[in-house]
Amino acid sequence: MILDSLANSQQYESLHPLFKKAFDFIKHTDFSQLKDGVVETGDPRLYFSITRLRGKDPHDAVLETHKKYIDIQAPFVGVESIGWKAGDELMIISEPYDEKKDVMFYHDFPTTYTKLYPGQFAVYFPEDGHAPGIGQGDIRKVIAKIAVTE
Repeated sequence: MILDSLANSQQYESLHPLFKKAFDFIKHTDFSQLKDGVVETGDPRLYFSITRLRGKDPHDAVLETHKKYIDIQAPFVGVESIGWKAGDELMIISEPYDEKKDVMFYHDFPTTYTKLYPGQFAVYFPEDGHAPGIGQGDIRKVIAKIAVTE
């Protein structure tokens, strides 16, 4: 997992060939002009999900992992906390891996929480269990979905 300011995103662009394109979209898009939903890029290895949610209590957030995609999550309305636990420590599967949705859910509890403010981002790799959507009030965010393999 990586947590940082979008102003520092260039430090991470070398980690994956599509990170620069993802960060450029996140930093230069006026999300107030876009509806919630999926934004395709023409490259099946990269797409964006714009979503609005109502913040939930930490005990209501569910840990998840992905196998095919890396998440870059960035709120642009509201403050979101996201729970984290190392994937190799996740033991209690609540929903088995869904290949079509690229997600597996767990009953485990996070070992730590991070707060994301507008202007910040977090990167979750397949080995990162993460429980998004924790907070109060309305949260609107973008999630870049980047294929692990090229």
